[in-house]
Amino acid sequence: MSQTEIHVAIAILTREDKFLCQLRDDIPNIRYPGYWGLFGGHLEADETPEIALIRELKEEINYTVNHDFRLFGYYPEPGLMRHVFHVPLTVDLEDLTLFEGWDLCFLTLDDIIAGKCYSSKANMTRSLALPHQRILLDFLGNGE
Repeated sequence: MSQTEIHVAIAILTREDKFLCQLRDDIPNIRYPGYWGLFGGHLEADETPEIALIRELKEEINYTVNHDFRLFGYYPEPGLMRHVFHVPLTVDLEDLTLFEGWDLCFLTLDDIIAGKCYSSKANMTRSLALPHQRILLDFLGNGE
């Protein structure tokens, strides 16, 4: 891994043809503030993407991954490498606790194609971050 490139592990969390997403905090010092996105985060020193994924999901939504996940792909952009994993969600939404972010909800195919989803906590429709929309469309086989 490059020392100057940021590496992140993110999860495509699926349940019954829906995708669990996070409404990111609306603070200016993070990527895509106030946008819907996938759960995950930065790799810590000497951490593999798989270990980072497990840690991040526990930290962000108190979800314990049972290692039933697979690498979906890599999404590079200048200075950033996303390691993207498909993770089946085996618990109900009510069993999760949101520790990071503004809201969470299941996005449908229609939400993903539209690039936006309503948040009951924000009381407004918010956009899906474009890189995350692209990843989800690729996953669904609708990417360009």
